[in-house]
Amino acid sequence: MALRRWKLSIASAFIVAALASSAIAHDMGAMDHDDSNSNSSGTGAMGQMGAHMKMGAHMTMTDSRPATPADTERGELIVKTMRDKLTKYQDYKVALAEGYLPYMETVPQDVFHFASRSASAAEYMGEFDLAHPGSLLYEKQTLGGYKLVGAMYSAPPTDDPAELDKLIPLSLSHWHAHTNICLPAGVTEDDVINGRIMPSHPKFASSLDHSSEMNHGMQMRVGYLADARFGFTGTISEQAECEAVGGTFHKQIFGWMVHVYPFAGDDLKVAFSTEAP
Repeated sequence: MALRRWKLSIASAFIVAALASSAIAHDMGAMDHDDSNSNSSGTGAMGQMGAHMKMGAHMTMTDSRPATPADTERGELIVKTMRDKLTKYQDYKVALAEGYLPYMETVPQDVFHFASRSASAAEYMGEFDLAHPGSLLYEKQTLGGYKLVGAMYSAPPTDDPAELDKLIPLSLSHWHAHTNICLPAGVTEDDVINGRIMPSHPKFASSLDHSSEMNHGMQMRVGYLADARFGFTGTISEQAECEAVGGTFHKQIFGWMVHVYPFAGDDLKVAFSTEAP
């Protein structure tokens, strides 16, 4: 019963996000701004989710498993199904018409996430549908428009490896989760989920270190992201250190996620790679 309430609360968070304005979506983009502490050639949290994902204090990945003929067969079927069902989204305007909205559209990225709030909510309720991913992944074209390269699927954070393996084989892919996140005083997990990075709270401003050398050159970052100690690529990844600066520690924010690139060819290693083709 408690798990059902938790899933409903997560779904509600995504429904709230569906009502957010485009300004909030733009704020969410600030989470993706590059910093010197990122392990990704992309930018920040979503950059890690987009182009090059690496294991680290803020990124937990499922372990690899030996490939089996059954997994290979499943992988080929997954790629075929995605090609059949998602090809229509090669016209990004079709995606827009069906409720897939771009996050961080004005922020340079390797891969842009066009997210469906309803599909994401369904995934967090434990519903998995290859034809309706939570996010479509696009590369921005030099002369305008977007090129479809893949999709991102999510699963509840309570799912164990066996449950994730049933969705996408662990021998082919690495599901990942954003872990050990320190948020400054005045910023809640709900703020993060809904893209609020500049909440009005008296403790918020005082918790930020505006003089730290590690913030040099971060003028483009705003809200709590302006302080390199906090967030998805922050220097703080331990609970004690987080609490020592008045922050709140979150063992995990969001659920499990996986990227699949079905249009990159027939090589399953490329289709299920942690790096965008």
